[in-house]
Amino acid sequence: MADSADSWTVEISIPGGGPDPDAPPTALSTRAAADQLAAALRSAGFEPRVEDVTTPRLADFAGGSLGFRVRVGHHPTKALADTQLAAVRAAGFAGSTVFTGWDGASTDRGPWVVRVLTVDPRRFRGSLAGDFGPDIERRETTSVLAAARGATAAVNAGFFVLDPAAGAPGDPAGVGVYDGRLLSEAVNGRPSLVFSQNAHATVTRNTWTGTVSSGRRTVRLDGLNRVPGLIRNCGGLGDAPTDRPLHDTTCTDPDELVAFTADFGASTPAGPGAEAVVDAHGRVVTVRTPRGGPLPAGARSVQATGSRAAELTNLAQPGQKLTITSRLSGARSDYVINGGPELVRDGRQHATPARDGMVHPNDPSWYYGWAAKRNPRTIAGVDARGRVVLITVDGRSTSSLGLSIAESAAVAQALGMRDAINLDGGGSTTMVANGKVINTPSDATGERPVGDAILVLP
Repeated sequence: MADSADSWTVEISIPGGGPDPDAPPTALSTRAAADQLAAALRSAGFEPRVEDVTTPRLADFAGGSLGFRVRVGHHPTKALADTQLAAVRAAGFAGSTVFTGWDGASTDRGPWVVRVLTVDPRRFRGSLAGDFGPDIERRETTSVLAAARGATAAVNAGFFVLDPAAGAPGDPAGVGVYDGRLLSEAVNGRPSLVFSQNAHATVTRNTWTGTVSSGRRTVRLDGLNRVPGLIRNCGGLGDAPTDRPLHDTTCTDPDELVAFTADFGASTPAGPGAEAVVDAHGRVVTVRTPRGGPLPAGARSVQATGSRAAELTNLAQPGQKLTITSRLSGARSDYVINGGPELVRDGRQHATPARDGMVHPNDPSWYYGWAAKRNPRTIAGVDARGRVVLITVDGRSTSSLGLSIAESAAVAQALGMRDAINLDGGGSTTMVANGKVINTPSDATGERPVGDAILVLP
């Protein structure tokens, strides 16, 4: 049962835009701005309250006051809060109904629904795998990915592109190594879950470099298997607005070189620029302008946009040898899955939202919605006995409140994890066992198609 101290309320806010259902609302401002909004609400006949939103200190984030929110009403049911929301909107204000149990107050008493899957490499006779499905650019649900491989169990995995305006939906928004093949570049410096098929795992931080060479000439690559010019979660080189990781942000770069394998999809992205197609022996088969098209079996390609198109066409002539290199620093194994922030290091809580791009400059509302408030979470790592631990926590309901990032670190530590990171959460959080989804995904439409999943194979 829900904590009787919690209630439904109306939060006066500017909702987040775009198609991402996890986009947090713009809900916080200065005290002066909040007081001004509260005065306008009173003039319209409402009884608002202004609340200072505080958050705990983490390993690389000072915490304290994030700003002030404005709320109206305390209601025992969502239906009653929705009625008040309609009145608020009719008076010309924007807002949404929220449950106060999602705020992250330390006084809350739940409920929480936590599911834990533990794989002991000393006793395990199956295998672990990361799987993105038939190709990178399409999304599948965790249960579909599990069924396709006959998995005993599975959880959703890393962050991925959701909005077509941010790239190819399903493309990992960070590093991706599958069966030992590096197919997606890192958000440089962010943590990842690294594991072998025999269930030995660690958490590490990765950087990526790639080059294209012909003869004595070598040029730098910008990415792998993604739409050129669009860098989800940032962390590249020479991109705008930042080279640093910035979560749920799409950085841009009009001048890029991006390498592709046939794993990307039926066709490479189409658009202005040039594309050199290389056969299995490393010879340039063709240079197509504009770029985009299918890749023959065993072939790879390099796409160039903007000023780098001339650079590629000068480098890659049909019949010439073209060498494509791609290197990942940090621990490397059969599988590397992107995530963030780090939650536990060496058995101690060590949440790093600032380093990993979850603190947005001049936008405390983003941190409030994504990190400070409770959401569904998927957590992965390894415990002190060397066992892989996969955790899902349901949220966005009154039957399970979800976790803040600070609470995620505390739960991971309490469950004995030595090293742990946060994986994709929100509506993506899913756990499958014996062919059935055993948690309650939070999207109204049910289980969300995702970019990849971690599978426990028999």
